[in-house]
Formats: sequence, C-alpha cells, structure tokens
Amino acid sequence: MGMMRFDLGSADMAENHAHWEQAFLTNYDGAAFPGRVEIHGQELQYIRQCSDSGKLNIPWPVKGFGYPILRTCSILERDAPYVLAVELARGQLCEVREQHATWSQAGMIIPEQYDQLQKQAYKDFLSACFRQADSAQATERANIALEKICRAEDILANSYIEQRMHVRRQRASHLPAMFGCDLGPVSFSEIPENYCEAFSAASVSLDWKSIESSEGEYDWERYDQQVEWAIKNKLLIKGGPLLSFHNEGLPDWLANWKHDILNLQSFLSDYVETVVSRYTGKIRIWEVGARMNTGGLFGYTEENILAMTARIIDVAHQVDEDGQIFIRVDRPWGDYQSKGKHRLTPWHVADALLRSGTGLSGINLELAIGYEPGRHDARRLLRFSKLLDTWGSFGVPLHVTIACPSASEKDPLASLATKVDNQQWKSEWTEQAQCDWMKKFLPMLLAKQPVAGIFWSHLSDAQPHRFPHAGLMKSSDQPKAIIDQIISISRAN
Repeated sequence: MGMMRFDLGSADMAENHAHWEQAFLTNYDGAAFPGRVEIHGQELQYIRQCSDSGKLNIPWPVKGFGYPILRTCSILERDAPYVLAVELARGQLCEVREQHATWSQAGMIIPEQYDQLQKQAYKDFLSACFRQADSAQATERANIALEKICRAEDILANSYIEQRMHVRRQRASHLPAMFGCDLGPVSFSEIPENYCEAFSAASVSLDWKSIESSEGEYDWERYDQQVEWAIKNKLLIKGGPLLSFHNEGLPDWLANWKHDILNLQSFLSDYVETVVSRYTGKIRIWEVGARMNTGGLFGYTEENILAMTARIIDVAHQVDEDGQIFIRVDRPWGDYQSKGKHRLTPWHVADALLRSGTGLSGINLELAIGYEPGRHDARRLLRFSKLLDTWGSFGVPLHVTIACPSASEKDPLASLATKVDNQQWKSEWTEQAQCDWMKKFLPMLLAKQPVAGIFWSHLSDAQPHRFPHAGLMKSSDQPKAIIDQIISISRAN
C-alpha cells in the first residue's frame, strides 16, 4: 500500500472536497494509477496499491482562472507532507518552461511579456519554497506564483497560435479544418438558416436506437432528409457514431443478446453493414464506434469490446473501401483509469485498433468541458496543446467533438446524469461564458496540423441529447450567441 501526503495550506481548503476527491496520480507516460483520496483536516492523502513516483493532477483554485486541473512534477513518497500549492507551482513552472524551450528551438518568436511574467512567477515560487515551514504562508505565495504562471501560459500559447495560423493561412485561403455540428434528431426544416455560414460540414448521427427501436423495423426518414439537406447545401457529411459502447447507446431490445457475445457481434456488424450500404457515395466519413475505451457495454472486458470494435471497422471498410473510418474516444486524458475499472489507457485502445489492419483512418476525440469534477476534460491551454500533439503522433487525421454548457440548471433532455460545474471556468456558465471558452480554445484546434475536423456535440437543446445545455440552440429552439461567435471565427480565418 502506497500513500502520498499533501498539506492544503489551511483547514478551510478542505471544504472543496468535491474537487479534491477527483485528484489522480499519473506515471511518466501519463497513465493514471488506480487510487483514492482521503481528507484529514488540512491534509490530503492519495492512497494506492503501489509506491512508485508520480505526478499529482488536481483541480486547484487560481484567481481569475477558476479551478483548472494542475499537475505537480514527479514526486516520491515521503513521511513529511508536501505543501501542495508549492508543488503545483513547481510543476506548472517546469511545464511552461519546457514548452517555451521546445517552441523556441522550433523557431517561434517568444513575446517579451512572457519572459517578464515567467521571471516574476519564479521569484514568487522561490519565496514560497523558503516559507514551507509555515504551510499557510507558502500556499499564499505559491498561489500568487500560479496566477502569474497561468497568465504567462496564455501569452505563450496565444503567441504560438498566432504564428502557427499565419503559416497555415499562407498555405490555404480557407479554414484548415472542416467545422461542423451533430444535427441529432433535429428535423432539417428546423436547422438555423445561418448554419452554412458557421459550418462547412454536418454530422448525421444515424442513431441505432432511433432507426431500429423495435427489432427489424427501420425508420430512416429523418436521417434521409438530413443527408439530402446537407448534400443540397454542399456540406461535407460525417455519419455516426453508428454504435456507442455504453449500455444506453444501443437499442433496448439488444439487451436480450448480452449473454451471447457472438450473436451480439453479428447484430452490430449487420447494422453497420446496412447503414453504410445505404449511404455509400453520399457519406464519405464514417464514425463507426464511440466510447469503447470507457463504455463497459454489458459488463464485457476491454478485450471483448476491442475485438467487436475491430470487427465493425473491418465491416465498414469492406462495404465502403473509399470511405474514411473513424472511432470516437471520450475522456482522452485517461483520468478515468484512477477509478481502477480500466487497464487500458485511451492511447492503448487507439494504438491496438490502428495496428489491427482493419482500415481505421482516424480518431475523434470527445471533449466535455464544464461538467462536474471527474466528468470533464477541462485543462489549461498548454496542456490542451500537448494533448493534441500526443494524439497527433499516431500519424492519422484527428477530429475533435466539443461539448460546453451555456447554463447550469438541470437539463431534462440530457441523457447523462451529470451536473454543470460553475467553479471550473473563470465565471459561471452562461451563453457568454460558452462563447468565451470557444473563442479561447478553438484557435488552438485550428492551429494544429493533425486536426482535420472540429464538431460541436449537438445542435439543439430542444431535442434529446447527451450533454446538458451544450447545444447551439436553446430548448425554445432559439439560437444561442455562440452561433454568431462561430460565424465570426470562421470569417476571421
């Protein structure tokens, strides 16, 4: 049994237990150790089976930045507790300096303002280090350093985006990635008139539960109309995800076959073959499976789900040899491993499927921003950049699907029983906050060479959807401010 101990700086900090309980420890390659958090007074304890060194990842309050997930350097177990704020400042300072060195060597021009802030943050960090005998004082100084580090990170990241986008604009006069939205069950007649001003693509979900709610009875009308509407408006079309590997993602009648994995796999393959055959030539990008890394369909093992996913990729590739076949990976940071229910990281899952030789063309990363601790993918802008670089190293095109809320109250049409976290972003989640997040993070996506497509999670909150309040239209079917924000960004690029 291993345990790492951290001093929170004051007993008052322990009140944020909902955030502290979502802390997790990662090893050198980013994989999370299974473990749990306990709070005793002002001491946080991370308990796990092994005693290896690792990096603690934890949501931490930073003035003006909400509760971003910060990370320490790699640390060893020891008897005396670490002052957590000091170790987070050390970790963030190392991270920003490492990224600065990497981009400098690549020829990036570093803003002078970054250098000034980084040096000031370093002085505050040193001051915190010398005060560790008094954890309250050390935490106060470290928090001042963290605020400056976060500001320096933003300056560095935004400078990178500006210089990268300058290069990309020289190579092409249009957006470097296709931009679209999942239409969900919305009727084509209810799609906003300015959709084509904002987007160059559309995602037609082809949800199996909607198409074949009763075994053998198909209803294609709504999706046929969406496909024809997209073709008429000269939009690129992505179909799927055809299958979602969680218990609520498949038709209810399929549960009758959950104990017969061979017949179940036949049903999955038959559906994929049917839908791809129907739209071959109209849809050229297929997202055949989603959430196979976290879903836990019917309690099957990870190996079982990997085998089923490989099979449906192969089926789709055989039916449409010219189509691009994608899978969707949710929670791509891999933090869900800390709960001890998964052995494979999301990278292992993707790597195994790419090596299977079944015809996988690309990967779609699903990012859910602004939801309750432990169910969201919010990170600082530099960490966001590193995530895209890590997944881009597979050498295949990346798509990114984004969900971000515009309100915090209960959403009766959301299928996920998850709450919006108003502390995570620098302000409460509103339509304006949704726009602000998009304005800050979308340019980083556009700046990354591997990113070939960006999709919003769903169009309308008035129809059943997955993530609370993440649509581009309100439950009243009125457009949100974010549509105009997207149009503005599309025109600027």
